[in-house]
Amino acid sequence: MKKANQNKEEIRKKLQNRRTTIIVYIVLRFLVIVSAVAQAMHGNWNNVFLCILTLVLFTFPGSFSRTFKIEMPQTLEIIVYLFIYAAEICGEIQNFYGIFEHWDTMLHTLNGFLCAAVGFSTVDILNRTDKFHINMTPVFVALVSFCFSMTVGVMWEFFEFTADYYFKQDMQKDRIVEVFQTKHLDKNNEMIVVDNIDKTEITYNNGEKLVIEGYLDIGIIDTMKDLFVNFIGATIFSIFGFLYIKDRDDHKWIERFTLKLKKITE
Repeated sequence: MKKANQNKEEIRKKLQNRRTTIIVYIVLRFLVIVSAVAQAMHGNWNNVFLCILTLVLFTFPGSFSRTFKIEMPQTLEIIVYLFIYAAEICGEIQNFYGIFEHWDTMLHTLNGFLCAAVGFSTVDILNRTDKFHINMTPVFVALVSFCFSMTVGVMWEFFEFTADYYFKQDMQKDRIVEVFQTKHLDKNNEMIVVDNIDKTEITYNNGEKLVIEGYLDIGIIDTMKDLFVNFIGATIFSIFGFLYIKDRDDHKWIERFTLKLKKITE
């Protein structure tokens, strides 16, 4: 009788959590559709495409869960939806990347954390499956989750560079700097430090001139900053993942961010 009541309580909590997730999903989709209509009315078709892309990305967690028979916890699923909305709608269309200095930093840090959680979950599932005959140590599982997250971060930077270089986008955000060092400008290959840069004059299109304050860095600082904060997010989760494997009861909150096979949990 006691076990039956516990099962009923678990089912009730699952249904309640599912309702919360569905509400968040519907609200975000509605906001994206409203944004798409507004952008279409202003003729911003690139932004309309981003809205459509966002709606497609919203379907990935559910499709992934059904295809691979994976259970995604409520906390992780909601964060994924909010992450997509914050990156595409708030970041790109509403220009939060320009308005809020650390918006991009926050998202890349979170990305490092979440990707480490996915990598960790995958290895932990294999580690606890009877068909997988290798028992990996907690240190190894944490290392794999860290490497998985960093690989995803690097691949994303490859994507940003490709979009900028071949499709004339500006995903690797430029920034103004007042000092740089180079050997390229010295005939003897000696280091030259160019500092206190007041302005830079650029001549382009056979005579047009553009004067900017300081010197324009074309994305390398943004790229390295993104990878560094991805490193921080990946490291944080990998440490907690290691502690979770060592003692699952004391760090049970990690399960809010980890995937599980449905046949294990049901």
